[in-house]
Amino acid sequence: MGKAAIADHGLLADGRSAALVDREGSVNWWCPERFDAPSVFCRLLDSDGGHWSIRPSDDRFEVRREYLPDTLVLRTVFSTAHGEVSVTDGLVLEPGSRGHQIARRSPGVLVRVVEGRSGTVPLTLTYRPRFEYGRRTAYLLPRNGTLVATAGPTTLTMTSPVPLTCSGPDASARFAIDAGQRRTFVLAYRPTYHDVPPAGLDARDPLGDTVEGWRSWTGLHDYQGRYPDLVRHNALVLQGLTYQPSGAVIAAATTSLPERIGGDRNYDYRFAWLRDFSMTLRALWVAACPDEATRLFRWVASAVGQVDGQPVPIMFGVEGERDLTERRIETLRGYAGSSPVVVGNEAWRQRQLDVLGEVMDAAWRLRDYLDPLPPEVRDLLSSLADQAATSWREPDAGMWEARDAQRHYLSSKVFCWAALDRAVRFGDRIGDAADLARWAAARDEARETILREGWNADRGAYTGAFGSDKLDASVLIMPIVDFLPATDDRMRATIRRVEEELSDDGLLRRWDTDPAAFTLCSFMLVHCLALAGERDRAAAMFDRIAGTANDLGLFAEQVDPGTGEQLGNFPQAFSHIGLIIAAWELTTTEPAAV
Repeated sequence: MGKAAIADHGLLADGRSAALVDREGSVNWWCPERFDAPSVFCRLLDSDGGHWSIRPSDDRFEVRREYLPDTLVLRTVFSTAHGEVSVTDGLVLEPGSRGHQIARRSPGVLVRVVEGRSGTVPLTLTYRPRFEYGRRTAYLLPRNGTLVATAGPTTLTMTSPVPLTCSGPDASARFAIDAGQRRTFVLAYRPTYHDVPPAGLDARDPLGDTVEGWRSWTGLHDYQGRYPDLVRHNALVLQGLTYQPSGAVIAAATTSLPERIGGDRNYDYRFAWLRDFSMTLRALWVAACPDEATRLFRWVASAVGQVDGQPVPIMFGVEGERDLTERRIETLRGYAGSSPVVVGNEAWRQRQLDVLGEVMDAAWRLRDYLDPLPPEVRDLLSSLADQAATSWREPDAGMWEARDAQRHYLSSKVFCWAALDRAVRFGDRIGDAADLARWAAARDEARETILREGWNADRGAYTGAFGSDKLDASVLIMPIVDFLPATDDRMRATIRRVEEELSDDGLLRRWDTDPAAFTLCSFMLVHCLALAGERDRAAAMFDRIAGTANDLGLFAEQVDPGTGEQLGNFPQAFSHIGLIIAAWELTTTEPAAV
């Protein structure tokens, strides 16, 4: 398998797709058409899955890298015995993209700029396109000074300033860069049967417009709180995981990266979950960038449609597709041999009642930006409240998407309560007097039931499901959604017990059999400790968790507390959302200056 670990990668994004580049200058993942489209590079999941590398020819080199300030344009600097060279990588935004109009129509172009910084550095380029998750080997055809790779519906056009040598389906080059020299490589995607020429770029500064596009977005936001640099960067990552034509936020840029090496809990996260969408809106509200709330809620209303008493769909494709049927890709061996590799996600069939409260809570938080409520959003919120009123007593798959059996998960009940509570607060903006009375009655009954059935006297804590003795980090949402104050005796006992049994120095597992710590849950623990008045300890824990990010500030879904290895799909929106919300809670609970 490829040598690069999950955390070795940096994210490139253009508002429609994402690419991952490792520390040694290899692009190991790219699905150029859109986030969930078939890949052209997937070395991340198999050594022969395709990649494009530009790196020093001598294996002995040191690496430092960073994003250009306030962008997702990545610069990697290689220091060798012969000198120093940098490679600047970026996915090109739509020309002229600025502010919240970034990349609605991405050109599908990956640019790599190689610059000599000192000495003369020999470099090696290796280009191995493998289309449709490694299933199809491309034909390479030199044409008009370019190298065209075509397989079925996909065509890549490489423009190279150095001669490329073709060997079957692969190409390579050896060249040297002197101090002050620059070489620009451009790889453009297009559908084979669409006669669309590659986008034109400024030869002198091919990434300049893209850099300005990213910076124009970050320049619109003025977060006033603790950890401003971290919050700004994490909000930028969430923007990078947003499919701009619709506003859908994907859970992660990858599929099938394992929760445990050698395990089979490998899922496709390149889709939009209502849960992630709602938490993303909350995070962007914290980061002072809620301007697109109406557009995003309209997307949700359009995607959900008329539910007619049926369970609310919990996830969609980036343009609102509902059928996300899962299938295995047998040609790929999986990251570090962890199979299966899957495309699609069977969770789309599940009932997950927590999404009702997730969406309603996000709407309530952003209510000032949804005034007046668009009719389709008003109808959506009213239908969510109706669903919560009739469904809160039912079992479901829970927010961790259990595939074995439905249960009466406490977190699902609490979020149903939250949906009803926010609906009552919205008042006549979404319902008439009879609706409000019905929602209020269901809210009160749900609360009484949760307090009675959710508490386990033997464990001295609220447990993950009614009648269960198993602790579950999801119960930490109780104070976060204002169901109970963190200072309540039972809630304080629950936080303490969860920390004692599921935490390793602040890195929190979802349950006791979880193979690694779940980064979102870890930040939820910070949030709860801050709400409980333990601000100093919460801040120290925040620093510990934030420190598990890679050198570019990116998180996967999970982290091994023993080794620090990042696991699961990458980068994971949930993890970045958790940091932003926890940072804000540490800001709002900070004592006022005297």
